[in-house]
Amino acid sequence: MIEFEQFELNNGLRVIVHQDKSTTLAAINILYDVGSRDEDENKTGFAHLFEHLMFGGSKHIDNYDHVLQKVGGENNAFTTPDITNYYMTLPAVNLETGFWLESDRMLSLSFNPEVLEVQRKVVIEEFNQRYLNEPYGDVWLKLRPLAYREHPYRWATIGKEVSHIEQAKMEDVKNFFNLFYAPNNAVLVVAGNVELGNVKRLSEKYFGDIPRGETNKRALPAEPQQLKERFLETEADVPLNAVHKVFHMPARATNEYYVADLLSDLVGRGKSSRLYDQLVKKDQLFNSINAYVTGSFDPGLMVVTGKLNKSVDFATADNRIWEVINDMVTNGPGEVELNKVKNQAMTSIEFGAIELLNRAMNLALGAVMGNVDLANQESKIIERITKKEIHAMSRKVLKRENCSTLYYKSNAA
Repeated sequence: MIEFEQFELNNGLRVIVHQDKSTTLAAINILYDVGSRDEDENKTGFAHLFEHLMFGGSKHIDNYDHVLQKVGGENNAFTTPDITNYYMTLPAVNLETGFWLESDRMLSLSFNPEVLEVQRKVVIEEFNQRYLNEPYGDVWLKLRPLAYREHPYRWATIGKEVSHIEQAKMEDVKNFFNLFYAPNNAVLVVAGNVELGNVKRLSEKYFGDIPRGETNKRALPAEPQQLKERFLETEADVPLNAVHKVFHMPARATNEYYVADLLSDLVGRGKSSRLYDQLVKKDQLFNSINAYVTGSFDPGLMVVTGKLNKSVDFATADNRIWEVINDMVTNGPGEVELNKVKNQAMTSIEFGAIELLNRAMNLALGAVMGNVDLANQESKIIERITKKEIHAMSRKVLKRENCSTLYYKSNAA
């Protein structure tokens, strides 16, 4: 159980406090309710660009990392289609330094043209190295627009194409910041060896005077139901042929999401899953295969991905994937295998809660999804899931007309 207290500043900043006296550390996690789904389709990659720009200096701080390291802290950030999350850990006695750092860049981020050019080059290099030049790196650049036709999940967080970052103007950057990087669009979690009263004092001192921003009236287009199987084939200099399948599934904040997540575990999580047991161990068609879910706030994807052994053709491999899937759709899960994946899921939650920073992040995620206590409820939600629900979900999700398939062909195969 993650215990917490919460309050809200007049400017709309939500603050959550989780006290843990067993540590000498404090964690500060600030989650901005903005991801790549909030971007203009002709100016993509901005949420991820800001992940970098927020470390480029602010009004009173030239080097964010240097200041934090001097007080024994460390930090990082990540961007998803749904959120941008900044986090740090530092000695609890230096908590105020963390408040100063985070508030200064929320209030007065540096819009130095030199910083923009430096971070633009960093992001472009990342785009080239991780997505264009790395084996299989462009899979999601191809899968997203195949699976999504209307919703902005159809582009990756890095952006739809590198030219959008190359052509980003300072005016575009400032407009994006002013719309999304405001206290009323953020959740601040302070965890560790901290006191509620002191956190309230520091929150008011450092964030209280930051003006409320515009209200982000999110009105994203809903993705129409997919009614026909989709297919794409590509070829590149990769070691092995690969098959990628994605199926539309429920959104993250619904109980149905947990049913679909367990279904993906049954189908393809680990070496005891159905796909691995039958297609890697027994048939030896695949070098590796697994299934997982994207965990998207809006309706997301269940993913099946596998690399074929050499000399195995796509048709044979794909047919066997469908045979395994159809067996689940026809017969549903067994009691023993369902209990096993439930226990794995609940154990993962328990182990994840050991880390102070994970607790802070989970509270922030729950808050932005509308339920701060979600992290404390997940195990019970999973425990109550029945075979009947899994079977019904398999029939709803794992059907051909709901599937988009990418054959990634090795030109060396």
